[in-house]
Amino acid sequence: MVDDFSDHIKSILKTLPETPGVYQYFDEEKTLLYVGKAKNLKKRVSSYFSKEHDSGRLRLMVKKIVDIVTIKVNTELDALLLENNLIKSLKPRYNVNLRDDKTYPWIILKKERFPRLFYTRKQIKDGSEYFGPYASGKTMHALLDIIRQTYQLRTCSYDLKAENIEKGKFRPCLEFHIGRCKAPCVNKQSEEDYNQNIVEIRQIIKGDIGFALRDMKEQMLGAAEKYEFEKAEFLRRKIEMLNAYQSKSTIVHPSITNTDVVNILSDDRNAYIHYFRIMNGAIVNAQTIELKKKIEESDAELLLFAIVEFRNRFKSSSKEILVPFIPEIELADVEYVVPKIGDKKQLLDLCYKNALAHKQERDNQIALTDPERHTERIMNQMMKDLRLKEQPRRIEGFDNSNIQGSYAVSAMPVFIDGKPAKKEYRHYNVKTVEGPDDFATMEEVIYRRYSRVVEEKLPMPQLIVIDGGKGQLGAAVESLRKLNLMGKVAVIGIAKRLEEIYFPSDPLPLYLDKRSETLKVIQHIRDEAHRFGITHHRNKRSRETFKTELNEIKGISEKTAEKLLIELKSVKNIKEARLEELESVIGKAKAALVYNHFEALKQNKA
Repeated sequence: MVDDFSDHIKSILKTLPETPGVYQYFDEEKTLLYVGKAKNLKKRVSSYFSKEHDSGRLRLMVKKIVDIVTIKVNTELDALLLENNLIKSLKPRYNVNLRDDKTYPWIILKKERFPRLFYTRKQIKDGSEYFGPYASGKTMHALLDIIRQTYQLRTCSYDLKAENIEKGKFRPCLEFHIGRCKAPCVNKQSEEDYNQNIVEIRQIIKGDIGFALRDMKEQMLGAAEKYEFEKAEFLRRKIEMLNAYQSKSTIVHPSITNTDVVNILSDDRNAYIHYFRIMNGAIVNAQTIELKKKIEESDAELLLFAIVEFRNRFKSSSKEILVPFIPEIELADVEYVVPKIGDKKQLLDLCYKNALAHKQERDNQIALTDPERHTERIMNQMMKDLRLKEQPRRIEGFDNSNIQGSYAVSAMPVFIDGKPAKKEYRHYNVKTVEGPDDFATMEEVIYRRYSRVVEEKLPMPQLIVIDGGKGQLGAAVESLRKLNLMGKVAVIGIAKRLEEIYFPSDPLPLYLDKRSETLKVIQHIRDEAHRFGITHHRNKRSRETFKTELNEIKGISEKTAEKLLIELKSVKNIKEARLEELESVIGKAKAALVYNHFEALKQNKA
């Protein structure tokens, strides 16, 4: 099924992250077809393209998809809320019939004389105010209950025009008689008094509910003093729900409203800038743009360009923009904010993560579709980060292994164009060093390797990576000096503890960004050197043990012993084998030698 789609779609499917998020499908006219949520973006999106769908409408939609855009979020709940907001704001064509058609509730302040307050799952553009959405219906209802208990609002649907009230068209209902409404329908409450309550209610809904909590606590304590424990318990539960409402939203805090968020990630060639549009405590728009640098523009210039572009594109009129640093030029009636802690900082970090995810997806797609361009970019980045004179197309790494100086070996992995070239790997048995001397071992191995490179005119690497700190690097440099190679090949050391990069002429280490591709390549070389060295070290120990156990038998060659070990798996099994078993592997004469040798050992122990 996947093979039926374009190379672009296939490359996107291969590089999708396995994280919660929202995905958007576009057709060839860049029209948004569908927005969906996913606990695992890779699994969910791939499922559309890997099986035959029963629904004809779904099959038709999938055939139209030519591009996929994803938005990473922290949790599955974030994905649910974001999906809901994007569907309502963008109205994709194929989101008419959702399999999960749940819509989150909103609190509406109706645009009318003596406004009513109630909840709804539909938004109508009639000038009314909407607050939400609320992931928890219990939290929303608790908030409405608290407001209704604190403020006596009307719940009827009467048209309370001034002329209707003056004509006496209405009579007070039960809500008035039980103290839940002040009956503005019969002029028992003025419009001014009612609207003052509405002003305060807006503050509560937006999160400023401290005074309401204090009032509820006083009522609870008063009820307890009067032994009205049922009422006190009821109020306690309401306070708990209100506190839960006041707690953090996993995607956007309710107090963050009408705000833009912009963050930037850039490299030598491109800048990736992500944007969130926040309205009523929810993300309603999200997008990443990629800007190709032409004349080494600064991040400050690119960020300002993107802010203007996004605000025009999304018709934003927000008075606040969250940014990683203050742009040089101010916008009219707009405040730049660089958050350091709290919900706004988390939102700015999430914006950066989406820019990073977009960059990684682009890089992975390029690696699949244009590997040479991908390699060129990484080589240029490594050349810049490590202060090299040329691209490190060939890199050779070194790591030593021994146990108390015994079975000392060294491993040399080779990377070409940033990738392992395993046919070029070499290992060395240390010859001149006695005891656990890592520096002397490194000096011997480097000298042996590069004296041979010079003598046999083998390819010289552009970079040598030494697994170790200043000591191991110094030993390697000593050998390179003896061979008159210093200055002709770059050499660095990487220390494991803090991943410091050491240079021969610099006493202070270099610390690369933990997300740096350069550091990842160096770490990969170091890990390969360690893995390859440990494997060779184990093999050498095994051979040494093998010799002491079997090769001491007169008449048994190493080849015969190896044949026994391959067939019977271990020396222990050989010792315990019956004569017939040994004969079936190495013949009667040699089998008798092995069998009689171990039988004699058993008798001596007895």
